[in-house]
Amino acid sequence: MTNKAAILVAGGRGTRMGGPVAKQYLPVAGKPVLMRTLSVFYQVDPSIDLILVLPENDFSYWEELCAEYKFSIPHRLVAGGNSRFQSVRNGLNSLNFETKLVAVHDGVRPFVSQAVIEESFEVADLNGSAIAVISLKDSIRKLTDDGKSFYEERQYFRLVQTPQTFQVEKIKKAFAVTELQQFTDDATVYENQGWQVTLISGNADNIKITTPEDMDYAEYIAAKQMSDR
Repeated sequence: MTNKAAILVAGGRGTRMGGPVAKQYLPVAGKPVLMRTLSVFYQVDPSIDLILVLPENDFSYWEELCAEYKFSIPHRLVAGGNSRFQSVRNGLNSLNFETKLVAVHDGVRPFVSQAVIEESFEVADLNGSAIAVISLKDSIRKLTDDGKSFYEERQYFRLVQTPQTFQVEKIKKAFAVTELQQFTDDATVYENQGWQVTLISGNADNIKITTPEDMDYAEYIAAKQMSDR
């Protein structure tokens, strides 16, 4: 049995997409988003323990989708919570005893590269954590409460992606606390223990599908990937 796991979090209702079906179930180039995401992790390591965190009421719908698309990649379903923090904690609580490393990933980021996933496990094994980030291309300004703004040096900032990969012992300890407002992602939960996170380079195509415009871009990325093969 592998000592690696990946928790794919997809507990949202997709309200910003504006349609009747949550974004994680919508097809991109003929395959639902979540199936694409699961497939990338499976291609990296077919023995990885894949955990998909969904709203419990969606379990039967997901199983119907798997049957419709003949999706057979092994994975386990775990019920999500009322927040991302609670959903991730539910996923962590479902891990096998043997699991030493776990990647936490947004289910609606189907274009994460295999190289990023591989590096995240390698770096987390050595340092405790590995957080995928990318550099900013645009200039940025900081807004103040009194309506003013100030220029900031963009080279000192990074955009945070997933996967965020950790040694299981540490991240479980980090999530054994009361949820706080400043927990915007798993890295902030980890840092709350006083531990410094380790950053790795993400990939620019690793977008988080949230809006209809994101779906259009996702179709473009999927088409480009197919043409590059």
